[in-house]
Amino acid sequence: MKAYMQRMGRSLMLPVATLPVAALFMGIGYWIDPSGWGGNNILAAFLIKAGGTILDNLGVLFAVGLALGMSKDKDGSAALAGLIAFLTPMTLVSTEAVKLFTGLETVNVAFDAINFKNVFVGILAGLVAAAMYNRFSNVKLPMALSFFSGKRAVPIVTAAAMSAISAILIFTWPPVYSGLVSFGEMISGLGPIGAGLYGFFNRLLIPTGLHHALNNVFWFNLAGIDDIGKFWASEGVKGVTGMYQAGFFPVMMFGLPAGAFAIYRTARPERKKEIASLMLAAGFASFFTGVTEPLEFSFMFVAWPLYVVHAVLTGISLFVAAFFQWTAGFNFSAGFVDFFLSLRVPIANKPYMLLVMGLVMAVVYYFTFMFVIKKFNLMTPGREVSVETDENEAVAEGSNKFAVMASRIYDALGGAENVVTVDNCTTRLRLQVKDTGIVNQDKIKATGVPGLKVINKENIQVVVGTEVQFVADEMNRLQGQPVQSKPVAPVVKEAPKAEVAVAKEQEIYAVGEGQLIPIDEVADEVFSQKMMGDGFAVIPTEGKIFAPVSGTILNIFPTKHALGIQTASGVEVLLHMGIDTVSLKGEPFTLFVEEGQEIRQGQLIADVDLKAITDAGRKIDMIVVFTNPDAIESLDIQPGAVKANQVSGTLKAK
Repeated sequence: MKAYMQRMGRSLMLPVATLPVAALFMGIGYWIDPSGWGGNNILAAFLIKAGGTILDNLGVLFAVGLALGMSKDKDGSAALAGLIAFLTPMTLVSTEAVKLFTGLETVNVAFDAINFKNVFVGILAGLVAAAMYNRFSNVKLPMALSFFSGKRAVPIVTAAAMSAISAILIFTWPPVYSGLVSFGEMISGLGPIGAGLYGFFNRLLIPTGLHHALNNVFWFNLAGIDDIGKFWASEGVKGVTGMYQAGFFPVMMFGLPAGAFAIYRTARPERKKEIASLMLAAGFASFFTGVTEPLEFSFMFVAWPLYVVHAVLTGISLFVAAFFQWTAGFNFSAGFVDFFLSLRVPIANKPYMLLVMGLVMAVVYYFTFMFVIKKFNLMTPGREVSVETDENEAVAEGSNKFAVMASRIYDALGGAENVVTVDNCTTRLRLQVKDTGIVNQDKIKATGVPGLKVINKENIQVVVGTEVQFVADEMNRLQGQPVQSKPVAPVVKEAPKAEVAVAKEQEIYAVGEGQLIPIDEVADEVFSQKMMGDGFAVIPTEGKIFAPVSGTILNIFPTKHALGIQTASGVEVLLHMGIDTVSLKGEPFTLFVEEGQEIRQGQLIADVDLKAITDAGRKIDMIVVFTNPDAIESLDIQPGAVKANQVSGTLKAK
């Protein structure tokens, strides 16, 4: 869960990085024309609209950014799915749609909050889209529907999932929203304590987008408070009107920028320059305009305890300001622009004391953030384990970056002492090692690769990107070098011979440890009568299954129980794992290969849950069939007890 939240936080950096400039555009535009919001000045209108391009569409940005960042290989189709995921509830849970569904002329005001600014829906949509991409991007449909296989299936299943979620939101969103409104009305009579509680929940609810429910109670005329309207009209009681706004100024102008400085100070030395630019821009946006999203979203998820502390401090700030009746107000947000403008409003009460309080809050925020981050080792920006180091820069700038990257990854894997085979698909290194436990994952991540995935104790994948082939080639060169201490596993030594061999005769390896039997002893007539071709089977004693020959994976059945291999000499081989296992829908099978992949004889290609097969009443025979007998001159199999990768026969092609 912690790793998931850290990935989520890193993914949010993509949309968050766009926010400071938008906040500055809107803040400067509002500074130029605070009364007309651009209606009285064309430059102000342009800047406000330019900033609104981003700030008015936060939900979309978060949906697309999260979908892309959380997807397993950062593919653009995941971002498209994120957009579709967001647009689905925007359509189905909108006020007009709900009116259409219910036949009512008016519906709950809560549905007005389902809009393009809704960050909660954006985050939900991004996470759902990424989950659908990671689950269905490699799905293979029957021939008649093959056009919709793979990545094309992702937007379809994403739209279906978000439609179901939208249906749930139609029923759950209004009562939650209304409940928060009722809660706000209840605490509004508690004076300074109520202001403090409002400030705490205002920040705490920002990730869900439901803070607007409370804002409507205190800032506008939903419950008769109308704090913003009355302040700028200079109506009400001096020292009371503005109490639900004033406490935000010390936090947004001083507290959060000081917290940003603490985040910078606690960043790793190699990341300080990068984090300084982000925190400086976000801190200035918070001070000048009062737009806090660039700062808050940078640590909201990766260090959520710190965000709770921030919410508590905000509540304290509002309580203190209300208790001493220091008031100021805002139209846009609690930044310097609005603070300066509010000085001219007669009902403002001792607003300069908010500056004094702000200096105190800056000290409190800085030391509190420093303490909490260090005490609980929170992964705020710049403290993540998977960071780009100086080594990464060397990889990017070296004369042969692929050789440098391959060397570092190979070394982090444990070198020839641990690496068994090196393979790759279109974007990933597929590596078989003796023990993934000794792999230095941090060192691999430090080379700048997008990510890695440990499959099990002996298999690990490293996501490199479309240039993976060059890295794989360099690693194979390293793997072919002589080893002084221990030799490379025999399967690797045999690989070059198997790959380049188009010789007529080749050895056949047993696919696993167990008992090798002739094909005619298999308990299935289709195989035993050689309807599909000659071959053999292994009754395995453990679930690791290896390639009997070298070649190319021609196809993999959707249920993962069978796959086809073609050798360099043109012989086609079917590996069928178990009998009648198609009905198990792939559950007992974990595959480490994919269609189109070149494999080596003896390479680990599957891990099979033998107990799950036998518990389902199926046979565990691992059957190897040579399905194009016209290409085979002779096949000589040697039955008996076998070890995995043991030579168990020879095949002579025509």
